[in-house]
Amino acid sequence: MPNLQLVTEEVFLFNHKTKKMKFFKISIAAILIGALLVLGSCSSMNKTQKGAVVGTTAGGAMGAVIGKSTGNTAMGAIIGATVGGTAGAIIGNKMDKQAEEIKTAVPDAEVLRVGEGIMVEFSSNVLFAFGKSSLSNEAQRNLDKLVKVLNTYPDTDIEVQGHTDNVGSESFNQTLSEQRALTVSRYLADKGINHNRLSIIGFGEMLPKYLNDTDENREKNRRVEFMITANEKMKADAEKQAG
Repeated sequence: MPNLQLVTEEVFLFNHKTKKMKFFKISIAAILIGALLVLGSCSSMNKTQKGAVVGTTAGGAMGAVIGKSTGNTAMGAIIGATVGGTAGAIIGNKMDKQAEEIKTAVPDAEVLRVGEGIMVEFSSNVLFAFGKSSLSNEAQRNLDKLVKVLNTYPDTDIEVQGHTDNVGSESFNQTLSEQRALTVSRYLADKGINHNRLSIIGFGEMLPKYLNDTDENREKNRRVEFMITANEKMKADAEKQAG
């Protein structure tokens, strides 16, 4: 067993059970030890196969930790879906290209590459009027730009997530977040995105990115996020290409 240096990743998370912001230190080394124990008994595996084991084990464990702490946010889910190894690198290259195309096509969106997936975030005021779930004309134009790129990459799954600030009751915000995610998902489907690729979830006010202590922060917490990950076909094709 190699001598692993303990490495921790400090992650800013919101625990919706206690409704408190917390910093968690996640031990990367502890996650990798389990993978390395598997590798120790598999001397016949080549480097690509070993890389896949480490990648998949670390990705799944990290995703589980983050997902459990945050209610399965986009980042946690993407990390949890990691394939790893050469196949993961192939998927990552495709996601790099898609992310750049989204950035170019939709400048009003924030695009972030995470693991082997993509997070796309729209501030709610870009898509919706305050407290409403109907798309504005400007919102439709922005989503039309996104659709063009998404249709170019049909082998991806898309989860639409709705988030609100803490203004109003929890039940109102929960319903509003679900309605907004559903509205966006239906619009994408109407524009040609295969409905089998789409799923939705509303988090209401449970997962703020910022403290809801100022108007500016509350505005930032009102958002719609897209989690774009490889579907089973893309994963199978990548595994086949990786050999």
